[in-house]
Amino acid sequence: MRPNQISLETAKMLSEKLKMPIEHIMHTPPHILMAKVKEAEEKAAEKEAGEKQDSGE
Repeated sequence: MRPNQISLETAKMLSEKLKMPIEHIMHTPPHILMAKVKEAEEKAAEKEAGEKQDSGE
């Protein structure tokens, strides 16, 4: 399997967001990467919604 065809900037951004080494980002199948990104986005949205409820908005 060949590495993902994404830019270094995108790989760095995904690495930080998913807390994975860049080497893993480059060799993880794209459909798994997208599932992990979706999961991270959902967690961030839940955290933000929880903070809004706590602040009384």
